[in-house]
Amino acid sequence: MAIIYNSLKNVWINLLNESKTNISFLPLVLLMVSIPLKLGINNVFLVIFFISVLFNKNKSKQNFSIVFLAPIFLFLWMTLSYYWSIDVKNTLKAIPKEIALFLLPITFLFVQFTNKQRQKAISIYSYSMVIFTMYYFLRAILRYIITHDSNAFFYHGENDNDYGLVPKLLNAIHVSVFVSIAFFYFFTKEIKTKLDYFILFFLFGFITLLSSKNIILVVILLIFVQIFFYSKIANKMRLRNLVVLLSLLVLVFSFGKIKERFYLEFQSNSEKSISHNVVSGLPEGVHNVSIYEAWNNEKFSQNDFFPGTAFRVYQARLFFEFLQEESIFWNGFGLNASFIKLEEKGKHYNVFLGSETAEGYQKKNFHNQYIQNFAELGIIGFTLLIIILLINLKNALKRKDFVHIVFAVLMISLFLTESFLWRQRGVVFFAAFYCLFNFMNKTPEKKN
Repeated sequence: MAIIYNSLKNVWINLLNESKTNISFLPLVLLMVSIPLKLGINNVFLVIFFISVLFNKNKSKQNFSIVFLAPIFLFLWMTLSYYWSIDVKNTLKAIPKEIALFLLPITFLFVQFTNKQRQKAISIYSYSMVIFTMYYFLRAILRYIITHDSNAFFYHGENDNDYGLVPKLLNAIHVSVFVSIAFFYFFTKEIKTKLDYFILFFLFGFITLLSSKNIILVVILLIFVQIFFYSKIANKMRLRNLVVLLSLLVLVFSFGKIKERFYLEFQSNSEKSISHNVVSGLPEGVHNVSIYEAWNNEKFSQNDFFPGTAFRVYQARLFFEFLQEESIFWNGFGLNASFIKLEEKGKHYNVFLGSETAEGYQKKNFHNQYIQNFAELGIIGFTLLIIILLINLKNALKRKDFVHIVFAVLMISLFLTESFLWRQRGVVFFAAFYCLFNFMNKTPEKKN
């Protein structure tokens, strides 16, 4: 306990010291650590950070580079989609949720942080995620003692049954990303204490319990990459490490059970899926739709249920049909306006339309940020997203900052399975870390 107290005390002292030299530092940190909290709290800190920049004596005009202009243009394009949206009400409602894509790049254009402050901001965020995960793990233990329901330790709960590891509104996959950044902050520390090792094992265990297979696989792959290519011991053995890494990957994916599970889900329906069902609380004896069926079936029945992977394939199928049937290539349907068309398609294909306890598949978004951007904002919105991700990845590799690399890779992979930027908490997280990692890319990083 003394070690934990001293660590938190040092974090607090660092926070106060940096705030004396830059009044925008504390609001930035509060914005970052409040991401998992209620949206109202996070919104307040976003406004405070923006106002603090206006009165910051240390602000200095930055170059109007593509780093910041790309997300600003994306937000402006979202706003303009109001004029051609097929669902004006939903578009107008969604625009304020995306404001972080505009406010944060604008503020980073006119404020100056140091590399040291950037590192401290990541450090404080990471310690806050430790506190956050400990709270929810202890909550799970107490709920298990009371209910004897092991679901308290896994994934997220539902709106009417909050007995997952984290609440439904937080989303287990999104929390996995938040925690992964903190995990790699501790993992990449050159000098680790016993407390650091404990935190590492705890955070990795928490990510595993959240049960996002995509994030778990990416985290494991990034661990291998860091050990084999970015650690000190890897510098003299890169060729050998490449061979070892490829051999491990081949071994993992050729393992009989894993190979069989992937094959079964693609070829035919199976009782167990490689991913979570999109709709929870299913009755026994339902038909689990395979990837092949999701792409090819002309009709479904109300007894057909989609595992996560199959559902995303089904949604991708609808997108390609929209491209052929609708004039969306240049402009898209409009921000958050695709639900009308998705619902029409859901009824056409007779997917499960919901019940008193479960929402139907026709009410879901694309669960893919790339497709979501293209369908609702056209090729321009899609291209702007790709530019943002490529800038982020290029700068991460150029700086050789592994936590930045982790963020870049996680976002690219997450966008394949989640419409992350269509969630207010997701867009604040992405915009804050994107700006923090990229705004001083040209400044050499000093080693402690």
